[in-house]
Amino acid sequence: QVRLEESGGGVVPTGGSLRLACSAFGATISLYRSNVMGWYFQAPGKQRELVADITTGGRTTYADSSKGRFTISRAGNRALLEMNSLNPEDTGVYYCKLTSLIRDNYAVWGQGTQVTVSS
Repeated sequence: QVRLEESGGGVVPTGGSLRLACSAFGATISLYRSNVMGWYFQAPGKQRELVADITTGGRTTYADSSKGRFTISRAGNRALLEMNSLNPEDTGVYYCKLTSLIRDNYAVWGQGTQVTVSS
């Protein structure tokens, strides 16, 4: 059973930075070799939305709101999200997601980590 462990959330002032980490455990070798790891953001009362993701091959995708401020990277099955120039609109829960590129409709979510940006 694949599980994701997230860390790095917390409280920062406006303009501050945080680094979120997500590690995947329990995957098969084929899943480890071909997946997308992404970070999603959910503000209170809003829908969850993509922040950024990265494939096992290193291809990245960013939401427009993340470009220039956030950087996603990975080493094996550990994905990092460096967040800079944070503002109160970035406050919410950040979820890690691992999606298989070889098995249709297979994805796993982490439990989420809270980020609070104080004004």
